[in-house]
Amino acid sequence: MKNSIKIKRMVGIATLMAIVVVLQLTAGYLPKLPGGLSLSLTLVPIVLGAILYGPTGGAILGFVMAVMVLIDPSTAVFYEANIAATIILVILKSTAAGFLSGLLFKLLYKINFYVAIVVAAIICPLVNTGLFCIGAAMFYRDLFGGGLGVIIGIVGANFLVELGINVLLCPVLAIVIKILVHNYNIGTLLDEKAIVKDDSIDNDIEELE
Repeated sequence: MKNSIKIKRMVGIATLMAIVVVLQLTAGYLPKLPGGLSLSLTLVPIVLGAILYGPTGGAILGFVMAVMVLIDPSTAVFYEANIAATIILVILKSTAAGFLSGLLFKLLYKINFYVAIVVAAIICPLVNTGLFCIGAAMFYRDLFGGGLGVIIGIVGANFLVELGINVLLCPVLAIVIKILVHNYNIGTLLDEKAIVKDDSIDNDIEELE
């Protein structure tokens, strides 16, 4: 039984890993927002994986995102500034974002499922962007014109976009998670009783339809 759960857990994480890879590869082809801001959806499957598979699942998905960023040609400019710092920073920020997103959800979801989802959705871009801002201030000031305010302004604008996407998708994430946990054995260790209560799953499915 335990082996079966582990296999389903591995399949679930692998599926989300594939989604992360596809979203990261196609991010450059998505339409730009006003001001040239990027529209990125890559953090969404990381949050979903962190919720379904805990801090470890979130960290694995965050690491996959980091690898995709490291091999992206646009990262070359950061390698030229400091290759070691770039590798460490990229891996640290997205891996920590996925891990902490899963950890906070795990601590909160039995108290309030919806609050836990919102917190997980907020903490992921917050940690990802926050650590990058710290790294940028330490190693890449010249790339951003030398000013800390410029760094915060540029990176902060992208953070607001990522945060907005995650928060707006929270209701959809809640419904998807309820459906997956209630109807399918996907290897998650979540307590179904803490997520699906009474006939709320039916109401949520009706709302989605």
